[in-house]
Amino acid sequence: MKADNLIEMANQIGSFFDSLPDREEALTGIAEHIRKFWEPRMRRTLLAALDAPASNGDAQQAGFTEIVFAALTQHRDSLTPAAAA
Repeated sequence: MKADNLIEMANQIGSFFDSLPDREEALTGIAEHIRKFWEPRMRRTLLAALDAPASNGDAQQAGFTEIVFAALTQHRDSLTPAAAA
């Protein structure tokens, strides 16, 4: 799956959780949803897009909404799939 499609899907998830009044709950909700329902290959591609030189640490430049960028950055360890054996 292309990174652009995954970023768009992540941003849609972020739009839902952005309506929560508790920001930490929203960030955790985004990360948990992606961890539970996305296969490891999808998560690897999404995290690679986060690390792409074009993003340069800038959420908008990479195509991520601010809340999704924050959720991925804050919960990166739990989103990173285990290495294949």
